[in-house]
Amino acid sequence: MPDARLIALVNDLRMLSAETAWVEFKSNYADPTVIGQRISALANAARMSDQHFAYLVWGVRDGDHAIVGTTFEPSSATYQRQPLDFWLAQRLEPSISFAFKVLQHPEGRLALLEIPAATTAPVEFDRTAYIRIGSATPRLADYPDRQRALWKKLQPYAWESGIAAQYISGDEALTR
Repeated sequence: MPDARLIALVNDLRMLSAETAWVEFKSNYADPTVIGQRISALANAARMSDQHFAYLVWGVRDGDHAIVGTTFEPSSATYQRQPLDFWLAQRLEPSISFAFKVLQHPEGRLALLEIPAATTAPVEFDRTAYIRIGSATPRLADYPDRQRALWKKLQPYAWESGIAAQYISGDEALTR
């Protein structure tokens, strides 16, 4: 995605009235474990919100969405002697194709993490699925109603609403 498209995307995200379940803003904070938890939560929340992607943007202040720039450099970030993106990918299940992108916005340098929405199962980080509730990131298992709602969004076909046997009467169905 060329910088012009990324800049337009970031500007659209900044126009949101606040962080959403599928968008989070950071300045420079880049703890690898927190990033992994956010990937899980944002991917799951994107599916719940019927979004194709979720975003974590560094260099944008949370409160007023002003661009403050960032020093976070995902391409050179490492954790436990591994590249950050590789370390994260090893701990995400199911595997999702997240992507870090760095761009020079007219108002400052930004880093963007594009996270695809969960598709087949809740995305877990280190065997724990997370969800976004407002700007909080709790464990999905602690919110069973949200967990059920997510699974419902993930299921491509509700077998209960399907046809079990065609071309038979209701009486015949009950006697089978």
